[in-house]
Amino acid sequence: MNGPVIQLDQTARVYRTGDVEVHAVRAVSLEIQRGEFVAIMGSSGSGKSTLMNILGCLDRPTGGTYRLDGVSVADLSRRQLATLRNRKLGFVFQNFNLLARTTALENVELPMFYRKPLMPLRTQRRRAVEALEKVGLGDRLHHRPSQLSGGQQQRIAIARALVNEPEVVLADEPTGNLDTRTSIDIMGLFEDLNEAGITVVMVTHELDIASYCKRIIVMRDGLVLSDTPNTTRRHARKERTMLEAAEKSARLT
Repeated sequence: MNGPVIQLDQTARVYRTGDVEVHAVRAVSLEIQRGEFVAIMGSSGSGKSTLMNILGCLDRPTGGTYRLDGVSVADLSRRQLATLRNRKLGFVFQNFNLLARTTALENVELPMFYRKPLMPLRTQRRRAVEALEKVGLGDRLHHRPSQLSGGQQQRIAIARALVNEPEVVLADEPTGNLDTRTSIDIMGLFEDLNEAGITVVMVTHELDIASYCKRIIVMRDGLVLSDTPNTTRRHARKERTMLEAAEKSARLT
């Protein structure tokens, strides 16, 4: 389908607490094309998390329109919305949101149980294995989250987001609980996914993480303050190679 994969037109979200109205998102209009790599930035209370919930069909706008791959979200029932979300979107969260008592493979298989029509179990297993291999965890299929590092757990979360072959991956502070080296590795993985044609939209409050993206949207008080291409973009894979070379040099000396 031609046209933007995400289209917001005067989209707003108002919450009511008693007689008080909280305008979390105020008349936001923007488009995100297929294959873009976008960061949404802003301080706490800027509206970026609410906007991400709207993009992820986890919350409905109270004003304006939101179209996901040409489909108006407001026109869908809860069941239709769940189907659209499961087919079109993959989610990556700051806290990984993995099931502690299940293996990496079982965590990645989970979204496929909600896909309609349900695919054969053998196909689910094959796709889960392929997704874990894609993120470099083909040798950790039967490990539980407690047996893995934070970076490895986030890789499982990314594999889980990819297993239904989504149009868009939405990442909410995906490096918030990771150290610098691991953050570079994870951003390198997002770069690879984007180069493979997946649209990536990432919420972050960290400028150094946003600097890996191709486009940066800054929010304040529910409004889009700026929306600009990133002309000084950093490249995680290049930085990772330089870091590895520096570490190797330090060991030799």
